Amino acid sequence: MYEIRMKYFVEDKKIGKYARIGVLHTRAGKVLTPTFMPDGTRGAVKGLTPQQVSDTGVQIVLANTYHLHLQPGEKSIKNLGGLHNFVNRQGPMLTDSGGFQVFSLGEHVKVTEDGVHFKDPKTGDKRFISPEISMQIQLDLGADMIVAFDHLVGLDENVTNKQIEEAFERTHRWLERCIVEFKKLTKDLKDSERPLLFGVVQGGLNLELRKRSLEIVQDSDVDGIAIGGLSVGETREEMKKVLETLAPLYRDDKPRFLLGVGTPEDLAIAVDNGIDMLDCVLPTRNARHGSVWGINSEKIHLTNEKFTLDSAVIDETCDCYTCKNGFSRAFLRQMFKAGDPLGGTLASIHNLRHMTRLCENYKK
Repeated sequence: MYEIRMKYFVEDKKIGKYARIGVLHTRAGKVLTPTFMPDGTRGAVKGLTPQQVSDTGVQIVLANTYHLHLQPGEKSIKNLGGLHNFVNRQGPMLTDSGGFQVFSLGEHVKVTEDGVHFKDPKTGDKRFISPEISMQIQLDLGADMIVAFDHLVGLDENVTNKQIEEAFERTHRWLERCIVEFKKLTKDLKDSERPLLFGVVQGGLNLELRKRSLEIVQDSDVDGIAIGGLSVGETREEMKKVLETLAPLYRDDKPRFLLGVGTPEDLAIAVDNGIDMLDCVLPTRNARHGSVWGINSEKIHLTNEKFTLDSAVIDETCDCYTCKNGFSRAFLRQMFKAGDPLGGTLASIHNLRHMTRLCENYKK
């Protein structure tokens, strides 16, 4: 299921002590790791065709369970042939659990032991998602990799140790329920036909809780390990400390997925500490607002006036469609200033290629 090609045990300027490359086998095809996944909230990456996404080297697209549950609904997608047919994508897809919305929707959420009551802030519609319902939704959507429902809390100064410990305990109780439901729903499928289930490690910035959570998840009947509860208010150094603590404790036979992290700096920290997969909406969201990464991941704001007459491409070393075909910074600036969505599309293509190139550098 997960095949290690190479792992490193020596410190180096280019590779971390725990970095590794490998192959993840899914029912929709194999994935070379490390790999970055863009977020397609409603199944597709905003502003890009599936072909444009694939052309950047992206191997997996993440879809958002909560938003697809709201509209058009998992039953509709299932009746239309599943998520791949619905969004016209051939390669592997992963769905999150809905657990992130437990955090992001804040006051519109009520957490109980049974599950979570959501109130849509735009429409007022009320929904209830339990561990069992999350499994049912994701299986109906037809993703190739799915994530157990977890209780996510933020890591700012308003979150107490008691809240972190309660979420830690509840996440593991919910994991057991997810596994039971997952097995029930997939009992008639061959191993090669069923999706892969990831259990989520929680515990905030408490390193002892993190180590205990990892042990619990690794001892569970899951296919992969997801590291949750980061990039939700902590500093980069705090995130790094958690990942460094967990790095020597992973077992080799399961892929490791860091949820919701996606800058070049964070990718390097993650991969250097044994992470195989990570996702984030940031590269494409920033791109739609004119922010891209240049050579050596330099931040470039294309709307800046200094690019008005700049004939250079974003990154002369980049082989993405945008750079390879000579779209200048001046042209891209004009697209953003004119409100033309082509600017966001071309910038998104570049940022996704930038992230995939960073991953590919580990495989050379």
